[in-house]
Amino acid sequence: MHNIIFFGNSLTAGYQLRANEAFPALIQQRLDSLKLPYKALNYGVSGETTAGGRQRVASVLARQPVDVFVLELGANDGLRGIPVRETTQNLQEIIDLVKLKHPQARIVLVGLEFPFDLSAFGNHQYGRYAADFKASFRTLADKNNVAFVPFLLQNVLGVRALNLPDGVHPNAEGQKILASNVWAVLQAVLV
Repeated sequence: MHNIIFFGNSLTAGYQLRANEAFPALIQQRLDSLKLPYKALNYGVSGETTAGGRQRVASVLARQPVDVFVLELGANDGLRGIPVRETTQNLQEIIDLVKLKHPQARIVLVGLEFPFDLSAFGNHQYGRYAADFKASFRTLADKNNVAFVPFLLQNVLGVRALNLPDGVHPNAEGQKILASNVWAVLQAVLV
């Protein structure tokens, strides 16, 4: 059995949902239906920033063999207006540690965007920040030659029927779309 580590924040954890409704569990269902020898392990922590992930990743990597590492962090950095340079550096350090500890592991980087107005969070340079934030994920993926999910929340963000009342976290139906968005890239990594 091969391990797929889903390392992320509330989007991965399935905030306010049952464990079997989070997208890593939905991907496990696909793996099982296809009789693929992979176990999806959900290491999503609600509220996690890239700095928190950087501090936490070593203990996760030490727990079990890692065959595929799906990195989904950055949304909370964006909501806090943390400089893109800092977010990028933290993500790079996580990728570096995965490569060091598990050189055979295939890595999938999950991209995020902020098409909504961040000024409510005190970020008045919204347009430039949002553009830099979005671009940083593809740049990191290209630099590290890793698989890339362009936008985790594609077809979910801003769709009221697919989100919890907070308008930020996907509901169970939204998580199904997240699973499809990730699976579109992940399936090629598994063969």
